[in-house]
Amino acid sequence: MKRFYDTVGTRENGGTWQVTLDGRGLKTVSGTPQLLPTHELAKALAGEWDIKGEELDPAAFPMRDMADYAIDIVAQTKTKVSEELLAFADTDTLLYRADPDEKLYPLQQDVWEPIVTAFEARECVTFKRVSGVMHVEQDPAIMDTLRARLSGLDPFALAALEAMTNLAASLTVGLSALEPDADIGRLWYAASLEEEWQADEWGRDEEAQERRAKRTADFKRASDFARLARA
Repeated sequence: MKRFYDTVGTRENGGTWQVTLDGRGLKTVSGTPQLLPTHELAKALAGEWDIKGEELDPAAFPMRDMADYAIDIVAQTKTKVSEELLAFADTDTLLYRADPDEKLYPLQQDVWEPIVTAFEARECVTFKRVSGVMHVEQDPAIMDTLRARLSGLDPFALAALEAMTNLAASLTVGLSALEPDADIGRLWYAASLEEEWQADEWGRDEEAQERRAKRTADFKRASDFARLARA
């Protein structure tokens, strides 16, 4: 797509912020004004538009796409998105561990247990840990507590949370990544622990490495989006 504008800027709009192209405020894909909660997020989106050259690459606008998704989809379907995320609490990767006599088990305990324990203390819940892959249903009270937690999130945080939770297959990791002092590298390492362990055991191939690198970048970007949306 050809570049169709000369200047990129940002402007305040009734307590929200908007990216401008040649002074005109941007809209979402569905035609809704793209009103952003912080100037920091607006500047990040403006940076995607402020490119060199005359060609626009549609794949170079991931922050814009997430903002549009938050405004056009998540804001209209918060309950549905929240319920889909809650399903991860019942199948959370960090709760399903190898048998104690397997080589992977001590590593899972060292990496996963501190994250789960901190999450439980912060969210006032207590999870059942599982050895093996057989599903074990968590206490319904946990779901009620986490449902209330998700209901308090704005569409921008919820959009970022959905991306991170899906990538990690873990609501524990996703919600932990929303914390202001979150160690994103540590959380992503935990989420990809089994995959990395298997690669160390059986070897790595270039295609799998590229997939892992893309997923790592996507997780980091979603965490950046959440951070900028609350700055």
